[in-house]
Amino acid sequence: MCIAGLALAATATATAPAHAALPTPISAATARSYLAGMTATAETHGDSYDRDLFPTWITISGTCDTREWILKRDGAGVTTNSACTATSGTWTSAYDNVVTTNPSTFDIDHLVPLSEAWASGAWAWTTTRRRTFANDVNDPQLIAVSASSNRSKGDRDPAEWLPQTSYRCTYARAWVQVKHDYALTVDSTEKNTLTTILNAC
Repeated sequence: MCIAGLALAATATATAPAHAALPTPISAATARSYLAGMTATAETHGDSYDRDLFPTWITISGTCDTREWILKRDGAGVTTNSACTATSGTWTSAYDNVVTTNPSTFDIDHLVPLSEAWASGAWAWTTTRRRTFANDVNDPQLIAVSASSNRSKGDRDPAEWLPQTSYRCTYARAWVQVKHDYALTVDSTEKNTLTTILNAC
């Protein structure tokens, strides 16, 4: 599970649309094309996964590490101090529409979980490559979401867990893009679920 920060304060649900600024993923048509070209492959090496093999967080810009950079990107009206720590703002979780003004209640989720990446091919990567993956702010791979939704998701792929219905098309497009860009594999149930979602986008 990708957990960044402790959920120390309660958050409340709201009806406002999510405004997390995940980098716009590829179109549904492109995602369908990429996915069709991926051969369903069983996951391997799952028993040897260790989160420490994916170093987080690194400095992205100035004094901002990956978590702080994503919180600043994904929030509305965010202000930070000299250490790049968010001191105010509003965050809406795209996974479940939870809203907070306390960033410590939000996690930075790896959309494609680290353990999923490991079992899909990252076991063969160098540490440098895994560090890049774990801190990628350019692909649609990192997003600030409620701690509760992140922990509900855990290490599950789309065949096992999905965000709220309104976000599933974006989620599937982003998932396929990340897997494609990093040459990661998909298993059969994962591919079938993604195909069903993307066909309805």
